[in-house]
Amino acid sequence: MSLALVHSRAQHGVAAPEVRVEVHLAGGLPAMSIVGLPAAAVRESKDRVRAAIQCAQLEFPQRRVTVNLAPADLPKDGGRYDLPIALGILAASGQLPLEVLLRHEFIGELALTGELRGVAGVLPAVLAAAREQRAMVLPAPNAAEAALGSQGGALTARTLLEVCGFLRGERALEPARGCGDGGEAGGSGAPCLSDVRGQAQARRALEIAAAGCHNLLMLGPPGSGKSMLAQRLPGLLPLLDEAAALETASVASIAGRGIDPARWRVPPFRAPHHTASGIALVGGGPLPRPGEISLAHNGVLFLDELPEWDRRVLEVLREPLESGHITISRAARQAEFPARFQLLAAMNPCPCGWAGDPGGHCNCSAEQVGRYRARISGPLLDRIDLQLEVPRVPAAELRGDGARGEDSATVRARVIAARARQLARGGCANAHLSQQQTESDCALGRADQALLERAIERLRLSARATHRILRVARTIADLAGSALVHSAHLGEAIGYRRLDRGCG
Repeated sequence: MSLALVHSRAQHGVAAPEVRVEVHLAGGLPAMSIVGLPAAAVRESKDRVRAAIQCAQLEFPQRRVTVNLAPADLPKDGGRYDLPIALGILAASGQLPLEVLLRHEFIGELALTGELRGVAGVLPAVLAAAREQRAMVLPAPNAAEAALGSQGGALTARTLLEVCGFLRGERALEPARGCGDGGEAGGSGAPCLSDVRGQAQARRALEIAAAGCHNLLMLGPPGSGKSMLAQRLPGLLPLLDEAAALETASVASIAGRGIDPARWRVPPFRAPHHTASGIALVGGGPLPRPGEISLAHNGVLFLDELPEWDRRVLEVLREPLESGHITISRAARQAEFPARFQLLAAMNPCPCGWAGDPGGHCNCSAEQVGRYRARISGPLLDRIDLQLEVPRVPAAELRGDGARGEDSATVRARVIAARARQLARGGCANAHLSQQQTESDCALGRADQALLERAIERLRLSARATHRILRVARTIADLAGSALVHSAHLGEAIGYRRLDRGCG
C-alpha cells in the first residue's frame, strides 16, 4: 500500500493538539514535498529524513513522496516531526507494518546518522497521548521528563533502527523512567530562615505570605535584608501536588528548560533582572513562548528594585495577578499560558535608599521621594496583599553570638498545617478565594466589621484591597488554628496595608 498514517503531536501554548502525518507515494520523478503549514525547520526535515533512512541502511523510495501534516490550518514548527515522517515513508513503502503504527504516537528529531535527538514540549504531548490511550515513542534524552506524565506508557529509543525493530516485533523499547519523588524532604533546598537576624515583623509577613500564597512588597534601605528574606521564601513553601506540578513542568517543558525529576514538585522561584523587557516577563515572540510569569506558575516571582523596572512592563502584571493566566496574541497565532504566581517584590524608600532611616543619611526632597514611589502605580500596589517596611537592623542584633530566630523547617511545618486547613475548607489557598468564598470564609462580627469600615475610610481602601485584607486575616487565623477571624487577626492584616496610596 502506498499510503500510511502516523500519529504525532504539535505544540500550541501548553496544549499538544494531535497531528496526523499522512504519507503518500506516487509515480513520477523522485521528489519529496511537505504540506500542512510547515515552518522552515519542518520543511528542512526532508533532508534529515532522507539521510537518516539511508544511513540506517533502509530503502528510501525512489518515487514522488507527499507528506501532509493535518490539520492543515495548524502551524507546525520544530524537528519533532522527523521521526513520524520517516516512519510514514517506511510504512508506505511496505518496510513497516501499518497496524502497529496506529496504536502509538511518535515524536523526535533525527540526526543524519539516524540517531534520535530530544525535543522541547514532550511532557504536554505525553499527557495528551495518555488521554487518547496511545503510547508515545520518543527520544531517550526525553525519558526522565516523559516519565512524569506517562505512568509507564511512554517508550524511548535511541535510533531510528530501534524504533523500526520495535514496530516489526523484533525487539522491545525501554519504558520512560524518572528518578526521585519530585521533592526534597526538607523543602526546596533554599537557604534557612534562621540566617536572618532581627526583622521579626518581616519574618512574620514572610510566613503569612507562604501560608496563604499572598503577594508581598518589602520597602527598606540597602542592606536591611530584603533580598535575603526573599531567597528564603521557597524554603517555607509546601511541595506542589501532582496536578499543579505537572502544570508547572509542562511550562518548563515547552520553554525548553528541561526538568529535574528529583525536584519537579518544588515550587519554582524566578528572579529576573529589572532590565527585562515586557516580552521576557509575560511571554511572546512570533511563535509565542512563555515568559517569566509563566515559568513562575505555582511558585514565586521575585522582582527586586521594583521602581527601577519600566512602568509599562510592571503594568502588564495586573491582569495575570487577577486571572492567573496570560493570553499572547500575535497576527498569525494566539496562545494562552498559565501564570498563577506569587509576587514578591522589594524596593528602596527613595532614590538614595535612606529615607526614614534614623541615621539621617537621606538628602532626597519630599518631591523626589514622591516621584520615586509613584513609579509603582496605585492599581498594581492595590494587588499586593502585604506591604511592610523593613528597617535597618541594629548592629547589636548582627553579632554572631546573637539570638537566632526559628529555622525554615519549623516555620514550614506551620505553613503546611495552615495550607491544609485552607484546602480542606475552600479547595485553594486563601489568596485565590473567590468573592463569594471570601464573604463566607472570612465573615466578621459586628465589632470587627466596624473596625474594617473605619480602616477603609481612613486608608481610602478600594474594594479589592478590602477583600485582600480579609483573605490575609483568614490566613493569620489559619496559622493560629482559629476557625473564625477575630479582631487580632483583622488588625494585623490591616497593618500590612500601610504603603497604600491613601496613607499619605
